[in-house]
Amino acid sequence: MIPTDVSAVAEVEALVARTRKDLGGLDILVNNAGVAKVAPLAETSVEDWRWMLETNLSAVFYGCRAAAPHLIAQRRGKVINVASVLGAVGLPGYAIYSAAKGGVIALTRTLGVEWARHGIQVNALAPGWFETDMTHAAFADPRISERLTRDIPMRRVGQAEEI
Repeated sequence: MIPTDVSAVAEVEALVARTRKDLGGLDILVNNAGVAKVAPLAETSVEDWRWMLETNLSAVFYGCRAAAPHLIAQRRGKVINVASVLGAVGLPGYAIYSAAKGGVIALTRTLGVEWARHGIQVNALAPGWFETDMTHAAFADPRISERLTRDIPMRRVGQAEEI
């Protein structure tokens, strides 16, 4: 593992370069980062907006942009962008997170069409609720947990190892 601040363009570019050098190439890119501050939009700051957009959306752009020349030159590769079900449905308190993950879905669709002619597959995963460090507090409250899981067919949240 190479610690990388995915919201920093130079670090993402360095990660792609190091991966290519150390592993002899780049076959797959997985963009998987997420942060959230749950609050009504009126109670969030511009700094919250920037932080969540940089981590949840811009980082995906940075990764794709850094990998693009290499994947296009070799005329093959796979890109998996991790979005969220909240990129397609709204939930109070998640306006910024949902906007960012919706952007990931739109970017993925566009790159899928744009890069297909280069032999590159671009797909998104849009998982629902999973027990993670980011969601642990929400599921600790039985009222919130019940509300969030009642529409899940399995009637439970997912576990990280299941994805």
